[in-house]
Amino acid sequence: MFRNQKDVETILSALGEQLEDLLNEPIEILVCGGSALNVLGLIQRTTEDVDILAYVMRNKEGKISIVKAEPLTPELNEAAKRVARDFNLPERWLNPGPASAVDLGLPEGLMERVITRKFGKKLIVHLLDRYDQIHFKLYAVVDQGAGKHLDDLLALKPTPDEIEHAACWSMTHDVSEGFKGSLKILLNHMGFNNVAERL
Repeated sequence: MFRNQKDVETILSALGEQLEDLLNEPIEILVCGGSALNVLGLIQRTTEDVDILAYVMRNKEGKISIVKAEPLTPELNEAAKRVARDFNLPERWLNPGPASAVDLGLPEGLMERVITRKFGKKLIVHLLDRYDQIHFKLYAVVDQGAGKHLDDLLALKPTPDEIEHAACWSMTHDVSEGFKGSLKILLNHMGFNNVAERL
């Protein structure tokens, strides 16, 4: 359980330290969810894990490609186990829970908006910024129900334009009429009636 920004940063620093023994080259990961929101100072709340969305790979020319973070690499998995042991964390404190989103496409321009932090010499963490977190949180509320995802979404205070972009993106990840209907109900509940009408 991570209580705040400091807790998340402490654990990521420990992960980076462990990776220095295991890797020759740095690993770059794309992180979303509550841990990213904490580190960026967008929201301060407890969170149980660090959600890895993808690996960020670079070729010799520096061109970026996004690779689904499932499964975790052996080195990352081993480093996470060591950190879990040292800090008494759950086994899956570091997990690729949201990685399936990569298969259906990420919000356009996402990598141009990420906030990047280095933890030691071997761990580079790209944190989803507020705009992209709104996309993922909106989808999660409709897909999984209210609770922490709705709390996070409301705390991010999306504008009508942001929520419309997020809604259109989320419908590419679930094209069913049931999802669209639930999405419209949620938008009306949040006060985005005009956006709901346009979908």
